[in-house]
Amino acid sequence: MFNLVTLDNKTKILTENVPHVRSVSIGFFVDIGSRYEAPDINGASHFIEHLMFKGTSRRTAKDIAEELDAVGGQLNAFTTKEYTCYYARVLDEHFDLAVDLLGDMLFESKFDPADIDKERNVIIEEIKMYEDTPDELVHDIFASSIWRGHSLGQPIIGTADVINGLSRDRLYDYYKTHYNPGRIIVAVAGNISHDGVIDRLRRIFEKRESKEHPRQINTPATQREIICRSKETEQVHLIVGAPGLKLDHENIYVMQIINTILGGGLSSRLFQEIREKRGLVYSVYSYHSSYRDTGLFGIYAGLSKKNVDEVLELVFKQVRDIQVNGVKEEEMHRAKEQLKGNLYLSLENVNTRMSRLGKSQLYLGKVVTPEEIIEKVNKVNIGDIQELAKEVLDPKGFSLASIGPWDDCGSLERTIKNLI
Repeated sequence: MFNLVTLDNKTKILTENVPHVRSVSIGFFVDIGSRYEAPDINGASHFIEHLMFKGTSRRTAKDIAEELDAVGGQLNAFTTKEYTCYYARVLDEHFDLAVDLLGDMLFESKFDPADIDKERNVIIEEIKMYEDTPDELVHDIFASSIWRGHSLGQPIIGTADVINGLSRDRLYDYYKTHYNPGRIIVAVAGNISHDGVIDRLRRIFEKRESKEHPRQINTPATQREIICRSKETEQVHLIVGAPGLKLDHENIYVMQIINTILGGGLSSRLFQEIREKRGLVYSVYSYHSSYRDTGLFGIYAGLSKKNVDEVLELVFKQVRDIQVNGVKEEEMHRAKEQLKGNLYLSLENVNTRMSRLGKSQLYLGKVVTPEEIIEKVNKVNIGDIQELAKEVLDPKGFSLASIGPWDDCGSLERTIKNLI
C-alpha cells in the first residue's frame, strides 16, 4: 500500500511501507533529461548529475562519498532521456542521514569552477569508454537512426565538443531552471512510517519555492535509415527495429508480451532459433523502451560478419511469422507467467519498489499497482498480439544500425532490401 502527499510547493512525495525488511530506499526523481536539451547543451543533465557529488556548503566530495559508506549504505544516480534520479539505500535507522545527504546535494551543491573542469575531463573519458563499448554504443546509433534531428535521438552523455564548451554559468543556469521542487518527485520504500517520512522531507522542501517553467513536448517524426559505423571490432553489433508504444498506451502490455515471446529470454524465439539451434550468435535479444509520447522496439545481435545475412533472414522470418500466423497458446501463457514472475520477484527489492513509485508517478501521474498490471496482462489474447504485431513490427518500416568492420554499407543495404 502506498501513500501520496503533494506539498504546497508542488513537490510530490510517495511512500510504501515494507515492514518485513530492515532497509529503506529513497529516490529523488528530477523531471529533466537529455530529450529536453538543445543540441548546443546536449549532455548538460548528465553533467549536472556528476556535479551533485562534488561538494556542498557543508560537505566535501570526500564527505559525500564516505558518509553512507560508513553506515553500510549505497548512494548513486543516473540520467535518462526524460529524468534524472538520485537515490540511496540504507538501514532504516539511517534514513535521516540519507535524506539530509540527498537534500544537501540537490540544493546546496557548490558548482565550483575547478570541480567542473575536473569533472569535464571525467565525462570526456566516459565518452571515450562508451565509444570503446560497441554493444552499448549501437543503441544510441539506432535511436538516432529512428529520430534523426530530434532530441530523443541525442546521446544522454552528450559529445566531447559540446561538453568541452559548457561553461559554469551555462550549467548553473540550467540547474537553477530545472532543479526546483515542482519538478521533483520523492519516492520512499522500506521499513518506514509515512508520517515520519513526510515530516522529515517537509523540512527540506517546504522552504523552497517552486518556479513555473512551461515545457512543450514535441513528438518526433519517424525516419527509416540504415547506418553503418566502421570500426575494427571482432564482431558486428547490429539492431533492427522501429518506433514502439508510449508508456501509457492501451496496448503496452500486449507489446511486452510480444517482446517476451520474440526475444525476452532464454526460451524466446530468437534465442532458441538463432543461438541454440544454429549457434550463429552469442547474444541476441529484443527490447522495448517507452517514453512519454513514443517508444522504441529493437532486436539486437552480436555476431560474426559472415553470419549477418543469415541472422537477419532468421530475425525477419520470426517477425513475419508472428504477424501472419500469430503465436501459440502455450507461448502466450509462458510469456504472461514470465512477466508476472519477474514483476513479483522484483518487488522483493526495496530499490525496485521505490523506482516503481517514482517512475509511475512521473510518467502516468498515478501509481499502477502490481495487481492492476497482472489484470491487464491476463486480458491479452492471441488476436491482440497478432493485430499489434502487424501494426508495429512491419519490416518495411525497420531501421538498422550497426557497428563493425565494414568497408561500406552496400552489402547490408542489399540484404535488407531483399528481405523486405
